[in-house]
Amino acid sequence: MIKAILIFNNHGKPRLTKFYQYYAEDMQQQIIRETFLLVSKRDENVCNFLEGGSLIGGADFKLIYRHYATLFFVFCVDSSESELGILDLIQVFVETLDKCFENVCELDLIFHVDKVHYILAELCVGGMVAETNMVDILTHYTEQEKIEKQEVGGGGGGQCSGETAVDSSSVVVVHSGGAAVVVVVRGSCLGDSAGKLCSSLSSSLLLTLSSFLAPRRCKTCSESLSWEALLLRQTWPRFCCDMRSRKS
Repeated sequence: MIKAILIFNNHGKPRLTKFYQYYAEDMQQQIIRETFLLVSKRDENVCNFLEGGSLIGGADFKLIYRHYATLFFVFCVDSSESELGILDLIQVFVETLDKCFENVCELDLIFHVDKVHYILAELCVGGMVAETNMVDILTHYTEQEKIEKQEVGGGGGGQCSGETAVDSSSVVVVHSGGAAVVVVVRGSCLGDSAGKLCSSLSSSLLLTLSSFLAPRRCKTCSESLSWEALLLRQTWPRFCCDMRSRKS
């Protein structure tokens, strides 16, 4: 049985975590740190599985991993699972992601975490391997994409009945506990309550929002960046450079 699936980068920052056994939030963070220390210090020429850390079960469990570019894919499994079988499963997972996102990279896991979880749910259910055929997984993923597009465009692309049409880059700001939460709406319409909230924003707040949404300059190549790049505050200076390297 698979106990946990962890994806983190070369610096130990988690990009996807899935635990099939309950752990408190602080314990999960400790497991991620311990697993990263165990995996990252291993040489490239050694085998890709080792005993699990003390926090996740010790010698009764195994860590099976693969290292791709800047990401570690780690599966924690018990003794009933085959090491080579799990290595093949990781390969299927990565190849499926690569097919879905076209040359998958770390940014895809950040911006499309919901799609990554959907693909993972096709592979594993409740800690058990459910599907290993990449063609079937891609077929289910494509069908899900079609359903989502139909739901978004079900109104014929026009204004929804009883709702307020807004621009695709509209922003709703909600103040709660002294903090401002910025929600970027990517759809074509909002509900009545959200529309009233948009119309009630003060002019000073709108001015602040327009400043927030204004394009910034990349520190590396001076190219103009959109607000999406600002969501990655730790990586946005090289965001456009990464995207251009992917396109090339």
